[in-house]
Amino acid sequence: MTAVSLSRPAVAKSVRPGSPARGLLYGLIGVVIFAGSLPATRAAVLALDPWFVSSARAVGAACLGICWLIVQRAGWPSWDKWRDLLVVAFSVVIGFPVLTGLAMTWVPASHGILFVGLIPLATCLVGAAIGTVRPRSAFWFWAVFGAASVATYAVLTGGGGFGKADLLMIAAILVCGAGYAVGARLSQAMAPAAVISWALVASLPLALPAMLWTLPNAPMAVPAGSWIGLGYVTVFSMFVGFLFWYRGMVLGGTARVSQVQLFQPFIGLLLAALFLGEALGAGVVLGSVMVTISVAQARRFA
Repeated sequence: MTAVSLSRPAVAKSVRPGSPARGLLYGLIGVVIFAGSLPATRAAVLALDPWFVSSARAVGAACLGICWLIVQRAGWPSWDKWRDLLVVAFSVVIGFPVLTGLAMTWVPASHGILFVGLIPLATCLVGAAIGTVRPRSAFWFWAVFGAASVATYAVLTGGGGFGKADLLMIAAILVCGAGYAVGARLSQAMAPAAVISWALVASLPLALPAMLWTLPNAPMAVPAGSWIGLGYVTVFSMFVGFLFWYRGMVLGGTARVSQVQLFQPFIGLLLAALFLGEALGAGVVLGSVMVTISVAQARRFA
């Protein structure tokens, strides 16, 4: 008998599918939370090092995850789950925050929000690669249409080419799609809270030293708005949002619940305008509409 078989399962039981309405509600709450991520990140990196913001949010959220694991008396996950947990850790816990944090130092939140609208397509692409979804041929047409819409916007607003921030955002949506797809698969066998909690714990060996290395020299001189932004992405974007999102996809089905992501760009643009005072030009609004149309159509054939 191995040591793994002696350990208590990570969760008593996983969330069972079969509640579409509840799944949509949980998914919508998660999307509203995620919609505030880029505006909050933008507010944070205006006065804080993006590497500090990215690592500190992971460390803070990991503390919340550890508390949840202790309260639930969750045991060590079986070794076959750790491969997927590490994928989630390196994608949504480390990769996406680092890439978007760096991008937000060069462009406004509204610019990045347009790219984030493509995450559902990236999730489907990864899902197709790992065999969890089998999109029809029309899906690929709409996926290319959505990507072309974002590329056109980036070129027109970037002086005729892609800037550093655009390339960072492209990488961010790809790694985020991987994390969403693998996390949803893992949530079929583990509670959603356990998935993100263990992924956060797995990120600590990298996140904690990075946070300590990039601590601000004068914390008291940092404006309150930047600390509030960091607090938001730590508590809500990195932990609470995933609880609702993963649970929603398990209860309502990945394809159905992911439809509510269509609202995310518009909610994010509204938050960027309200809290950051960003002007929403016709280009970004039109681009968001085009992306939303492409995602909506692609979902029909996913």
